[in-house]
Amino acid sequence: MNKNLLIISFLFAASINGFAQNFESAAKAEHKVNPSVKVTLSGKITDASTGEVLPGASIYFIDDKIGAIADGSGKYVINNIPNGHHVVEVSHAGYSTLVEHLELNINTEKDFALSTIVVENQGVIVTGVSGATSIRKTPVPVTAIRRTALLQTPSTNIIDALSHVPGVSQLSTGPAISKPFIRGLGYNRVVLINDGIRQEGQQWGDEHGTEIDEMSVVKAEVLKGPASLMYGSDALAGVVNLITNIPVAEGTLKGNILTNYQSNNGLIGTNASIAGNKNGINWNLYGTYKSAGDYQNKYDGKVLNSRFNEKNFGGYVGINKSWGYSHLIFSRFDQRVGLVEGDRDDATGKFILFAGSPLERIATDADLDSRKLFVPQQRVQHNKLALDNNFAIKKSRLKLNLGYQNNQRQEFGNPEDPSEKELFFDLSTINYSLQWQLPEMKEWHTTIGVNGMSQNNKNKGAEVLIPEYNLFDVGVFVYAQRFFKKGTLSGGFRYDNRSVDAEGFSEGGDIKFVPFTRSFSNVSGSVGISYEPVETVTIKANIARGFRAPTLAELASNGAHEGTNRYEYGTQDLKSETSLQLDGGIDLNYEHFSVSLAAFYNRMNDFIFYRKLESAFGGDSLVNVDGEDIQAFQFNQNNAKLSGLEFSFDIHPHPLDWLHFQNSFSFVRGRFDNKIDGSKDGSDNLPLIPAPRWNSELRADFKKAGKALRNLYARLELSRTFEQANHFTGYDTETATAGYTLLNAGFGSEVISKKKTLFSIYVGVTNITDAAYQNHLSRLKYAAQNMVTGRNGVFNTGRNFSIKLNIPLEFSIK
Repeated sequence: MNKNLLIISFLFAASINGFAQNFESAAKAEHKVNPSVKVTLSGKITDASTGEVLPGASIYFIDDKIGAIADGSGKYVINNIPNGHHVVEVSHAGYSTLVEHLELNINTEKDFALSTIVVENQGVIVTGVSGATSIRKTPVPVTAIRRTALLQTPSTNIIDALSHVPGVSQLSTGPAISKPFIRGLGYNRVVLINDGIRQEGQQWGDEHGTEIDEMSVVKAEVLKGPASLMYGSDALAGVVNLITNIPVAEGTLKGNILTNYQSNNGLIGTNASIAGNKNGINWNLYGTYKSAGDYQNKYDGKVLNSRFNEKNFGGYVGINKSWGYSHLIFSRFDQRVGLVEGDRDDATGKFILFAGSPLERIATDADLDSRKLFVPQQRVQHNKLALDNNFAIKKSRLKLNLGYQNNQRQEFGNPEDPSEKELFFDLSTINYSLQWQLPEMKEWHTTIGVNGMSQNNKNKGAEVLIPEYNLFDVGVFVYAQRFFKKGTLSGGFRYDNRSVDAEGFSEGGDIKFVPFTRSFSNVSGSVGISYEPVETVTIKANIARGFRAPTLAELASNGAHEGTNRYEYGTQDLKSETSLQLDGGIDLNYEHFSVSLAAFYNRMNDFIFYRKLESAFGGDSLVNVDGEDIQAFQFNQNNAKLSGLEFSFDIHPHPLDWLHFQNSFSFVRGRFDNKIDGSKDGSDNLPLIPAPRWNSELRADFKKAGKALRNLYARLELSRTFEQANHFTGYDTETATAGYTLLNAGFGSEVISKKKTLFSIYVGVTNITDAAYQNHLSRLKYAAQNMVTGRNGVFNTGRNFSIKLNIPLEFSIK
């Protein structure tokens, strides 16, 4: 760390004592309570319109990770609650989520009444804030996706499941590999959080997906906009927060079995979990197995080597008491996935196995029907161990998160020696986060924190793409919220420093990487307001500055990447990307309809992108690797701007509360300030900008359907993705993408007996008409041309039927 960072760290540490003492004194004067008191909250949860009790309704304290389930008479009890300010979430299937702020200093009885009018995207979130906050009180757009919604959505990975959220897209390489894009930005511009720990797994690579078990996720939160204030470098576009471990209610033992079958690629998935809680000692354990063959569509038939399999497990063990909680979290993700090359035989148009090698041949029907992975393929193993602590200290809270994760990514590309690891990245990361939530003073909730990570990357493969390196990252921040009667003011500032030490490397006597050291510093901040003039209207505005330091691949890559079919050159003098984004929005929630509009303008300096290199003799620059010519790309920078909006309109006419007609539209436009030098047509469009999209869904939800069915739903969806003609044409990097329309449907229900759920079933079908299409962010769009049909690339998935069966198990611990 440099001298400035040491000085700032010293001042930060020295200021905590005095700052906290002032807050503590003020808090004691305002709240004269005994901090050792153990608080109990109890009451009843009912239907707001009928007064009927709601057995099975959930009440949960997000920050404390404690909660309860209402019994047969609608009553609940939660013990060992730390005294002070809390945000509580009350929810039940078929009802709107209720969020309340409670000040608990003594044992309290409180009843809750839930409305049957379901208001979309309500509840409590923890993403982009220092403590649990109502979605309505956050100044930036945040979408919460619960497990029920995830179960109702046919998908092959967790990012695929979230790509239906307006403003969220996926960069895909077949069904198994998806990277999140938020408002036109992805890769290291989106931070992925899993159970409080920032996920690090070589996310700079096109074919490097998300190493998180889809079937274990119980809730997802998507923040759209810069979040560098809380997360530092890389949270420039937004954050995807995936939660897999939530403690079950005290005195219960719960299990769950989830299975999924999909017809298009024969995917078979099974997840089993069991969790318990007795006297505050709580735990969870889950395991998942997935296997899929090649996906298919009506133009390509079965797409050779798009198969994959996964074997994952994880869980946690912890303790929750009146002083807070401490949880030890562990997980292992183990995925093997084939990499689609898309090479074809010129005469027949059929896919070719082992193209460019002595073993090259046309793939047979047996090859296409098999689930055996061919080269090229990759294996991704991600192991994680984290300690999540939250301590209640008088009227303040101390949060300490420590994590260790190891990501091993092996790529195999030699048909004559399938076991040879052409590329082997071994990345180890230590994450740390310390936050002190100071005592509330006159409705101000202030947090001081420091977080960051330390990384070490080793190359263990036969070939080397990026140098080995060490990275250290640290950021200090102050975040504050002020609650008013009709509004909430949020904001803060942050200082970051990231230092990188890259090692030199020689290959065959030639220098491939020269050693270098770079340091990147930045000041980030944001300020925003959420205003609720009346109960049915919420107005939001926010301005935020974000930043992202260049990755090692952008700074120093020099080699062929098997999964991308590119030869990549880094640029060592790249600067950090910075952005200044303005967000504004309005939400209207009435008895018969709801409307939401969110718009943004993002001004980016030194936007980093890769472009094709042009040969001095014209045409593409090619590098010969093992007898094969590969296109060369290099990273470059230019100032840019992005703007766009997300709009939704939901009609739910009273008294037909069971009927919903939901519509959403998302649009983003990205342009460079200047036309790219050397571009044949003077292109100024940003690469990888998703096409505009309109979704319309007609949906019916019934809380009860006879004696045997509960929470019955049926849905019919029309999804229109428009043409993307504003593509990055510089050096023929991108091509235009035609628009397409997909028709999807689904239905499902809980099957009950004696008021208990025996199982739930979720049936879905996507692309009912079996339309042939290519998504603009599908990397397979740029595979080789089929010389027989004249079509370029590989098309996306055709018609697919999905069925999920979820079997809950519950026992009482005496």
